[in-house]
Amino acid sequence: QVQLVESGGGLVQAGGSLRLSCLASGGNVSRLVMGWFRQPPGKAREFVAYRTWIYEFGVYADSAKGRFTASRDDAKNTVYLQMNELTPDDTAVYYCAAGEVWTGTSIREDDYEYWGQGTQVTVSS
Repeated sequence: QVQLVESGGGLVQAGGSLRLSCLASGGNVSRLVMGWFRQPPGKAREFVAYRTWIYEFGVYADSAKGRFTASRDDAKNTVYLQMNELTPDDTAVYYCAAGEVWTGTSIREDDYEYWGQGTQVTVSS
């Protein structure tokens, strides 16, 4: 059973940056698909980014490309989401997720078995 704990959320002004962290226990992040999703106020949860052990690069939603970077530290069993150039549209609860099988896309919620509790990111204008 993999347990995930996010941290690093908070309030930031537009144009600023935040780095979210997700500490995994009960599983090895280097052998899991590690994804990031977010749920804006009043909206459905949406895919943001993921990384696998297969490729040494992340896959990103269009809204995140060029601004967000997903990375991992195998020694700390932690994954990160570096978010730059934040806008009010990035305001959401951000979730870390882990999947045991890489489906080839891994952009759907159903691709992940384990979820963190979420961390709030608020971007002020």
